[in-house]
Amino acid sequence: MPQPHELTALDQWQALQRGELRPTELAEHYLARIEALNPSLGAFVTVTADAALERARHVEANVPRTAPLWGLPFGDKDLQRRAGVPARFGSRLMADFVPEESDDLVRALDAAGGVSLGKTNTPEFGLPSYTESLAEAPARNPWDVGLGAGGSSGGAAVAVAARMLPFAPGSDGGGSIRIPAAACGLVGLKPSRGRVPAASGIDSLGGLAVAGPIARTVADAALLLDAMITPSGSRPEHHFALRAPGEDGPLLAAAVRGEGRFQLGVMTTSAWDDDYEIRLAPETLAALAVAVDGLSALGHGLEETALSPDASYVPAFRTIWQAGAATIPADGPEQEEQLEPLTRWLLRRGRALGARDLAEALAALSAFERSFIARLSRFDAVLTPALALTPRPFGWYDRADGERNFAQQVQYTPFTSMVNVAGLPAIVLPVMQTAGGLPMGVQLIGRPGGEATLLALGAQLERRLRWQDRVPPGI
Repeated sequence: MPQPHELTALDQWQALQRGELRPTELAEHYLARIEALNPSLGAFVTVTADAALERARHVEANVPRTAPLWGLPFGDKDLQRRAGVPARFGSRLMADFVPEESDDLVRALDAAGGVSLGKTNTPEFGLPSYTESLAEAPARNPWDVGLGAGGSSGGAAVAVAARMLPFAPGSDGGGSIRIPAAACGLVGLKPSRGRVPAASGIDSLGGLAVAGPIARTVADAALLLDAMITPSGSRPEHHFALRAPGEDGPLLAAAVRGEGRFQLGVMTTSAWDDDYEIRLAPETLAALAVAVDGLSALGHGLEETALSPDASYVPAFRTIWQAGAATIPADGPEQEEQLEPLTRWLLRRGRALGARDLAEALAALSAFERSFIARLSRFDAVLTPALALTPRPFGWYDRADGERNFAQQVQYTPFTSMVNVAGLPAIVLPVMQTAGGLPMGVQLIGRPGGEATLLALGAQLERRLRWQDRVPPGI
């Protein structure tokens, strides 16, 4: 008999439904794995074992089995507040912060019947695309512990890749789900702006940051995303009048069926190309070729496409990234000194911006959104590399020079932030491994509200390439 962690999340849910597993049994199993593996991998920064077992017993006794995530374990990213649990945001500044109220996404996952086991690792305030804060141990890539896991949902990705969780929620404001998913050989889905009511992006600066799933399989990602959208299992309770287009029906159906033939674009240009030197590693091009060959063999139409130059994108995105740090709760030199150099640089740059700077940046990104969607509208989805380079080693990023650090992040992951700006859905798929055993992925960008198409395409490639059978060494 396979161990629970060897099953997919969907298989575990079905076993729970049949009574072959109990929520308390599953929580105990994963807590034991966290105790054994987390010290060397840094996936969790807080483990709430007692609360998790109490919650599992409550679910077992009081929550209807029809709940979308009934009894399934997950971890809250440490940018999310859960009442009574430390929320450190990857920062020494927040070392003693314990919130009294939970965030909407936390409440939604609880309403869906899930069981939180603790808080997953994230960089300081989720700002960088790597998870190596000074406040916590770094999140180590299970495929090679000398490499980083990406960020900012790095701890979540490590936990899923190392089978410490069946899946995990993440957040994505510039690639923070897709980057660690690609680095750790997982499926990561950034939903359309407005799709997930509890973390829609509508109320974030520039509409960039949304919540989505990280999982080992396409169906597992859809299972978690459905629960994020409709925790009650009935209709989503949208908090804003604006919402993503598309159907509200279960996305899991599209992921399980994996049907359809589509017209796809293939793109290796990005919005950063005119301002930064972007080089695609041979492994990146090899992964893209695997995906192209697989999709072509499956009967999809493929056509090369490219972005038109847009001189306004880079300065506008930089402005929004800096402005996003301006509200960090550090007041005065003493508190600022508790921040890491990159965060301190971003905060000071953000607070120096004027209203005109911000208004012009938001207008430029809105114009880019319109042109980007129009450019790609003739395709059902567009294929790009997930990352430009292989997973980065620890210490690769410059911790002192903010400008150089920003450039390094762009050079590692040039294909993700433009999707956030456009509010589009995108999925990362781990299509191959390098000769040295490292995962390499591709990204599919969908139309507004086009998650079902991305999941169908992902399911087709997954059946062909069988990435769900790969397991990191020693796991």
